[in-house]
Amino acid sequence: MNTHQQLIEKFYSAFQQKDWKTMQSCYHDDVEFSDPAFTHLKGKEAKAMWHMLATNARDFSLTFNQVQADGNKGSCHWEATYTFSRTGKRVLNKIDASFEFKDGLIYRHTDRFDFWKWTQMALGTSGLLLGWSSFLQNKVRATAMGGLKKFMKDNPLYA
Repeated sequence: MNTHQQLIEKFYSAFQQKDWKTMQSCYHDDVEFSDPAFTHLKGKEAKAMWHMLATNARDFSLTFNQVQADGNKGSCHWEATYTFSRTGKRVLNKIDASFEFKDGLIYRHTDRFDFWKWTQMALGTSGLLLGWSSFLQNKVRATAMGGLKKFMKDNPLYA
């Protein structure tokens, strides 16, 4: 296993333990993160997101596999099961992650998952009926970013 594969394994093993500090240590200071809910996070925003998610995770479990990496890029598949805090609904999110590395750390991290399927699990009927729409997806994104901004404001680590 090469060092970038080890880095991906370290990141997700830490996430399994909700160890956000170790997760953050895997990220370059200028990291860029994107997924369907949190688009275009950079640096402290990306690090704070993992801190927030790990801290707030309820009934959480995570598995990961298919870890691959070379000198520049990597990927893996991971699945998170948790209770979505806003609705109390159970979610199983299946995610494909891709990475780019710089200075031995994760520099770009992109997660891909079926946003409509996620809204159905997390939001129930409204997700089923409207989760495909840009209106609801944009509302979810705005709520997620609002929560992250509040978390960062309330946490002196990100001031």
